[in-house]
Amino acid sequence: MTSDLPAHDPVPPLPDLDLPFLTPPPPRRGRALMIQGTSSDVGKSLLVAGLCRAYARRGLKVAPFKAQNMSNNAAVTKDSDLPPRADGQQNRGEIGRAQALQARAAGLDPSIHMNPVLLKPQAMVGSQVVLRGRPLGNWPARHYHHLKPYLLPAVLDSYRRVAAEADLVLVEGAGAATETWIKKTDITNMRLAKEADLPVVLVTDNDRGGALAAVVGSWMLHDEEERARVKGILVNKFRGYFSLYEPACRTMTEMTGWPFMGVARWFEGATQLPAEDSLALERPAQAGGAGLVIAVPHLDGVANFDDLDPLGAEPGVDLRWVRQGQPIPAEADVVLLPGSKTTRKALETLRAQGWDVDIRAHLRRGGRVVGICAGYQMLGRVVRDPEGIEGDPGETEGLGLLDLETVISGEKALVEISARDTISGQQVQGYEMHMGRTTGPGLEQPWFNLEGRPEGAVSHDGRVMGGYLHGIFGADGFRDYWLAQMGGRASGRDHEAQIEATLDALADQLENDLDLDALLALAK
Repeated sequence: MTSDLPAHDPVPPLPDLDLPFLTPPPPRRGRALMIQGTSSDVGKSLLVAGLCRAYARRGLKVAPFKAQNMSNNAAVTKDSDLPPRADGQQNRGEIGRAQALQARAAGLDPSIHMNPVLLKPQAMVGSQVVLRGRPLGNWPARHYHHLKPYLLPAVLDSYRRVAAEADLVLVEGAGAATETWIKKTDITNMRLAKEADLPVVLVTDNDRGGALAAVVGSWMLHDEEERARVKGILVNKFRGYFSLYEPACRTMTEMTGWPFMGVARWFEGATQLPAEDSLALERPAQAGGAGLVIAVPHLDGVANFDDLDPLGAEPGVDLRWVRQGQPIPAEADVVLLPGSKTTRKALETLRAQGWDVDIRAHLRRGGRVVGICAGYQMLGRVVRDPEGIEGDPGETEGLGLLDLETVISGEKALVEISARDTISGQQVQGYEMHMGRTTGPGLEQPWFNLEGRPEGAVSHDGRVMGGYLHGIFGADGFRDYWLAQMGGRASGRDHEAQIEATLDALADQLENDLDLDALLALAK
């Protein structure tokens, strides 16, 4: 194949994966069904989560699978292909947050094999590629398409591992299934369906309009073999009277020959579940709570922002994402700096937006500042990246609010951790997911005690704090204490119980909206 890359922009050497493969592959235990979309954001991930819960409640062992996901919202898995860390601790793997939620809906622990390829965007045209929890470096999009065929054996191996242990595998496609210009390097949609012999249900989104054109256009762009693999059409995110819309559904089948499998209504509880990626932050903000104002600057490469979901769900909290071009509101009680895949770039944006000036004014007014992961690194004096792991090699001055400095290193920390808040004594469960080591005198006053070692830092006046630990606000006791410490009031809600109740409500709605027996009958 002739490359369109210029001579000065050669494809990087392909990595030496040395992954464990199952030879011969295990037999498939149960059936499988693939959910593909007419475009991105048609609701495939949420639909699969609801189907996982619905079929699991029927007594089936259900497992999710998505060959490739693009998201900076990631979750730590129990298993790993990674060797132990230098300190002797066993690293975990990571997968997209959406697949971790689907695994939870199915009653399973998340596994690296449920989402073997995770792309974590670090720029407009590039991502860190993570294969079964193993970072393969940063790949611009123009190079990544050369890498994808090399990843296909690992994708198929992971799929076979998942299928060998489940009664039903619900396979989620990625983006639109008809992107003809990248079919030759496809590992997520029809190529995967062919290699794994999967029947396909095509999902379209009624909410954005154009569902009829999207379905018929998909049929036109597929070849005969691909059309034959599609066994039905689903319309998702429907609002309104179906009697008015039914003629469009009949036309879909008349023009494509694909059976119409039903309409799934808009699910109001979706905001109670972790968002898949930062697209959720681009939509109009939902009405928040009232009371404690927590301002969150929308930084470049924002990552693992589901850390804030438990805070946003509190009725006594007004969680505000501050978009670029807007000042940090003067009435904010807390400024919270979230995780980011590109710490130095995020710091540059912070200064370009004048948010560093806003933060210092906020502190002078008696406010508080909190940093999580990359946000914690930004609170120190300097962030150094001598190897160019997150971009060009160099260093960037931090905010200087904690006496710390960070060096971005090649070894990635991926561990689940139990910790205790040094101020309240409250226990939290969380995880570390970062590349970098933070040192300095500020560590002498840590925020947490992690199984005998200090973690994070708190300023002497207690108004600036930060740490690497993700997921801390999901601990109800700690969240209640922290909100009181910040001047707010907690509701005493059970965050984990709310997620479980929402997954059950989603499954209930799908049971009501769709013929789940007919869908199951399509699984092969």
